[in-house]
Amino acid sequence: MSITKPRLRLAAVASTAVLALGAPVAYATRDEGSAAPAAGASVAHRGTAYVETRLFFGTAQADGGTPVTDRQFRAFVDRRITPRFPAGLTLQEGRGQWRDRYGTIQRERSYELILLYPRSRASAQDGLIEDIRTAYEREFGQESVARADAATWVDF
Repeated sequence: MSITKPRLRLAAVASTAVLALGAPVAYATRDEGSAAPAAGASVAHRGTAYVETRLFFGTAQADGGTPVTDRQFRAFVDRRITPRFPAGLTLQEGRGQWRDRYGTIQRERSYELILLYPRSRASAQDGLIEDIRTAYEREFGQESVARADAATWVDF
C-alpha cells in the first residue's frame, strides 16, 4: 500500500501545524529593559542586566608551528586578560574543530573564556575584548578568535 501525494501533503501540513501551535514562544531583548512575555508565558529573571561574552581560543598555529602550550596560554591570560577584567572570569578547556579558510577541518585543543559585565558597561568593554582577540591572533599566529555575546541576567 502506498501513500498518495495528497495524503502525504496533508500529513506534512498537519505535522507543521502541530509543531507551530505546540511550540513555546519567548521574546529576548538586548537593551536594558525586558520584552513582554508571550500570552500565557511567564518569564522570571533575577539579578542585574549583564552581557555574557565568550571567546574561543584555538591552540593550533595557522602556519603549522608548535601548538600554544598551557603555560603560554596562562601567561597570556595573566598579561592580557586579567588586567582588563580583574573582577573575574571563567576559563574552560576543551577540544574544538573549525573549517579554515582553505576548507580543511582543523581539530585542536582550545580554551573558552567567559566574561560577565553589566550591560551598562558593554560599550566600554567592547574595545578591551577586541584588544584581547587581536593580541592573541598576532602573538600565536591565529586566523581568528571567535566571539559570542548574549544578554543575560546575573545575580551574585
